[in-house]
Amino acid sequence: MNNFTMELVSRQLLQTRFPYTSLASYAVSKTTSTRTTLRRLNCNPLRFPHPAPLRRQHHSHTIPAMSSHSTINKAAPGVPFYTPAQEPPIGSAEDAGSPPPSLLQPIKVRGLEQQNRVVVSPMCQYSADDGHLTDYHLVHLGQLALHGAGLVFVESTAVEPRGRISPEDSGLWKDSQIAPLKRIVDFAHSQNAKIGIQIGHAGRKASTLAPWLGGTATKTIADKTANGWPDDVVSLSPIPFADDHAAPKELTIAEIKGLVQAFADTARRAVTAGFDTIEIHAAHGYLLSSSLSPLSNTRTDDYGGSFENRTRLLKEVIGAVRGVIPETMPLWVRVSGSEWMESGGAPSWDLASTIRLAKELPALGVDVLDVSSGGNSAAQRIPHDNKRFQSDLAKAVREALAAEGSPLLIGTVGFITEGQTAASLVQEGGADQAADFALVGRQFLREPEWVLRAAHELKVKAKWPNQYHRAGPPASFERHF
Repeated sequence: MNNFTMELVSRQLLQTRFPYTSLASYAVSKTTSTRTTLRRLNCNPLRFPHPAPLRRQHHSHTIPAMSSHSTINKAAPGVPFYTPAQEPPIGSAEDAGSPPPSLLQPIKVRGLEQQNRVVVSPMCQYSADDGHLTDYHLVHLGQLALHGAGLVFVESTAVEPRGRISPEDSGLWKDSQIAPLKRIVDFAHSQNAKIGIQIGHAGRKASTLAPWLGGTATKTIADKTANGWPDDVVSLSPIPFADDHAAPKELTIAEIKGLVQAFADTARRAVTAGFDTIEIHAAHGYLLSSSLSPLSNTRTDDYGGSFENRTRLLKEVIGAVRGVIPETMPLWVRVSGSEWMESGGAPSWDLASTIRLAKELPALGVDVLDVSSGGNSAAQRIPHDNKRFQSDLAKAVREALAAEGSPLLIGTVGFITEGQTAASLVQEGGADQAADFALVGRQFLREPEWVLRAAHELKVKAKWPNQYHRAGPPASFERHF
């Protein structure tokens, strides 16, 4: 390559700001733009030897003209690979002279600040390999981290093998499961996103088939041929969830103590993996949830009977987890605000029980109570005619706490599919405010970029991923800016 050719390549490099540290690496890069440039110059890239792989230089550049701050494609900090820094975080509201809705305002809990108050709810994918997350999860969770939610939760992750809902559920009961999770955490952090993990135990709802395989009266239990453990399902009392679920064995006191330690060990591994926050799953009829209800917990020892005894296991788990995570890390707890069994006449876990528990949580080190509902009885009566049946529970809990000056923050979930709905649920001082965080689940499966669409609908200009900036708001919506 003569001097004239080198000068042309150099000019092309400067014009495109191609992110390599030398002309040599530019000349041999196999990107379409490079092949096009070399073809125009009548150069054969095969004439040039391939150099050793080059690490991205974050502090300097070999081309003086590209050394100014305004022209360097800055690297994301603290991750083991190069990717452009997303500053400010994706999903941040840009300054428009007036404050955006609370939904799109930052919020800080302990040492964790989110750019908005949208949270991707934990959603099981039934796709893990012996509890180890795979490339599927990297892509699934990575696309959510890339699209602007203030916090993304990894699905419910079992603290022991028999605590999985299905044989393909996520787990963190052994050290080998840390590295696959760390890959996902690193990618989320590379996009300046925050990521948490929900940890739990399925209890009497364990050893079931993935929902697209099961879900019928004769095809729910994962037997040994499906890698299940129907003979080793456990709960606080030997009461099955339903006829199509395994009959659980009653846990001994020693086993209960072991499970508390398992939660602590799992939390410690989550910290090692780099997660920003942890949520303890005590909802939907799984182990900790079933321990709260007198319908599913009929023990007569220290873990059953009175409200204090039925909440003992959850409180011990909270204490064990809080004791092994950093002081700066927020701790979430998800509960069912009601198990929707009040119509049955027998005592059950209801809204009053949830409020009573919520008042005790701040002293235990809990920062956010995520209020869901149901899941503990096949006979539940959910008021489906009211799409706000879960946010109404959250609102009642929040108002009861506010009346006593409690610092506990509240999350709400369920049927949040539109930006205006989410905004009204978390608008500070608004008549409809039910919570401090809006947790969105299935809508993110339908459209991973939901936060960006919601911002557009709310007439707020939000930060898009750098690499997607040319797309902007969807053309199918009327443009407001």
